[in-house]
Amino acid sequence: MLPSERPLRVGIVAGEISGDVLGEGLIKAMRAQHPHVEFVGIGGPRMMAQGCHSLFDMEELSVMGLVEVLGRLPRLLKVKTALVKHFTVNPPDVFIGIDAPDFNLRLEASLKQAGIKTVHYVSPSVWAWRQKRIFKIAAATDLVLAFLPFEKAFYDKFDVPCAFVGHTMADSIPMQVDKLAAQRALGLDSSKRWLAVLPGSRGSEMSMLAPPFIKACQQLAARHPDLGFVVALVNETRRQQFEQIWQTIAPELSFMLVDDTARQVISAADSVLLASGTVALECMLLKRPMVVGYKVKPVTAWLAKRLLKTKYVSLPNILADAPLVPELLQEECQPEALADAVSAQLYSDNQALLTTFTELHHTIRKDADTSAANAVLTLLDDHD
Repeated sequence: MLPSERPLRVGIVAGEISGDVLGEGLIKAMRAQHPHVEFVGIGGPRMMAQGCHSLFDMEELSVMGLVEVLGRLPRLLKVKTALVKHFTVNPPDVFIGIDAPDFNLRLEASLKQAGIKTVHYVSPSVWAWRQKRIFKIAAATDLVLAFLPFEKAFYDKFDVPCAFVGHTMADSIPMQVDKLAAQRALGLDSSKRWLAVLPGSRGSEMSMLAPPFIKACQQLAARHPDLGFVVALVNETRRQQFEQIWQTIAPELSFMLVDDTARQVISAADSVLLASGTVALECMLLKRPMVVGYKVKPVTAWLAKRLLKTKYVSLPNILADAPLVPELLQEECQPEALADAVSAQLYSDNQALLTTFTELHHTIRKDADTSAANAVLTLLDDHD
């Protein structure tokens, strides 16, 4: 029997929608190489549509925030115990935990102790803070699948097996994005310049960043009358929060609000003013100049300065290990400084920056689904 004809049984657990998307791609890619593979564990609708048998509803694991986790802790422990029992009685050839590290790393540790090969897909930000978690990860997994090359470099320093598989976002975003088409889709006047304003998806981010961002837009409107402002808002709650701050600070200013993901809004923009986060990576892949602003409450900032182990906070700068894009953090996140940084980008030749963005896009565009499937199957081959 050829290796690809041997039946395989894969345990797999995703804890949220983003993990369900990754799981769907991984299942398709593994089946393309190994048709006789069965998936069982916890998956969302996308994974289940690919034939994954879900033992529990994925919503059981979709818990965020310390208070919410504590309230659900007894149920989470019961689910984990049930999964350990199921996979111990019916051992899979390999178990793959997708993201959700607080749940999956504990599950992976128990299964690895029971002699089951384990993989963790999506590295926690162990390279940025609480680096001693590397030892917990090493004890829990036989292999980590990492999105970004500097993550693998970190694991290599500790001799923890890790495969760099590329970033799925880099696969889904084309190398060139049509700005005029995005402007037409949003109904924006293409004779104007547009600044995308993205003050965060969380309520705490919006409350801290919307005021300086809106005041920066006030200054930019006075300097550049041809400049328009478009804001992406992830849901109705964030829209209401932004509108309340906008009407309090600058009701005379005109914003176009878009209830959508950030991608279309960034694609339509000439420059972007954004909160730090994954959206900075998305902005880099869409090849738009950006200014990163971020601030948190003073106690959180005090702790962050002591815990963070990286020179930069935005992913483009971390990837390049260089200050590609301005980062205005905490006391530097002031309206005039933000407006100055945006102005400098709006009316500059950004070709060198965009060329570097393109090079970084190629670096992390690796067909992540197939690369992850290859890494898992290689792990199995190595242990046959």
